[in-house]
Amino acid sequence: MSMLEGAPWLIAHRSMLPVNQPFKVSLYGKDYVIWQDKSGQISGLSNVCPHMGAMLSEGWCNIQADGSSNVVCPFHALEFDHHGCTILPGTNKKTLPQLESLELIIQSDFIWSYGGYEPRIPVPNVLAEIAQEYEFIGATADTTVETDLRSMLLIMHDYNHQNGTHRDLFEITEVRFKKFIDNGYHSAAFYDMPTAPKTFWQKLKQPKQFIVPDVIEAHLENFFPSLVVLYGKSPLGKIAQCNLFVPESPTKTRVYVLLFGEATNPLSKLLKNQLLGLNQVVVEQDSDILSKIYADAPKKIRLNNEVGMDWIDRNFANWQR
Repeated sequence: MSMLEGAPWLIAHRSMLPVNQPFKVSLYGKDYVIWQDKSGQISGLSNVCPHMGAMLSEGWCNIQADGSSNVVCPFHALEFDHHGCTILPGTNKKTLPQLESLELIIQSDFIWSYGGYEPRIPVPNVLAEIAQEYEFIGATADTTVETDLRSMLLIMHDYNHQNGTHRDLFEITEVRFKKFIDNGYHSAAFYDMPTAPKTFWQKLKQPKQFIVPDVIEAHLENFFPSLVVLYGKSPLGKIAQCNLFVPESPTKTRVYVLLFGEATNPLSKLLKNQLLGLNQVVVEQDSDILSKIYADAPKKIRLNNEVGMDWIDRNFANWQR
């Protein structure tokens, strides 16, 4: 149960799926291809062609007369509909389903899946609620990290690592932890992080600094195990930064960010790419530090404010009972 089978995982946002283009996702050690037709229907199948094992995600989509589309194998051009059926060359008869379907739960623009396991907890509604209140800015930092799910979640709930891991990016001077609210598989954390003062000219050399406030007032809402939402303020306005996690295999975890904002500054649209780029760098730095940790090293000391990490470990333990 190291990958927390039975949890819901957000495998994509609709904006990440160009119409009629295959998109590869991995979940629980299996690869799938998903695609969206021009009507907005999203389909998901095993990514392995049943003929000779080619990756369907490397193929293309053929549009049908009714507007739907089939995914096409790049090796021998076999077409598969959303049920996984095909028509073999030289015949006019459709086969029975040849591919495992990936069960999808479509919640507006959000594409969830349990990966074929019996649900243990419900799909959270928070993303749909955020989408109603904030404008969608974009998706960024879609990365596969060579680490297990628990290690990835621990660093994302480590409220002390900003001073080291993100030192050059934010120049945080201290972490002023306020409180942690524990509601089982849901929690919230509140803390402030003052940043080193910078002149206009220093910011001009690093434009991303224009969107970093003097004091980062962090309100984190955590939905175990797949989602951390950071509500914050920047010189551009309010943001809701949604950090998503997907267990691709026991040793690989996918992470990406969906950004939403409520603009209060006329320059906000001009700087939205800077905001997306800032999140890309954060994920890159988190990924990099995970490659520099001895995962099996015994923990002999403890820092303040490790309550978020305790919450992760407790929920992992409870899940496996």
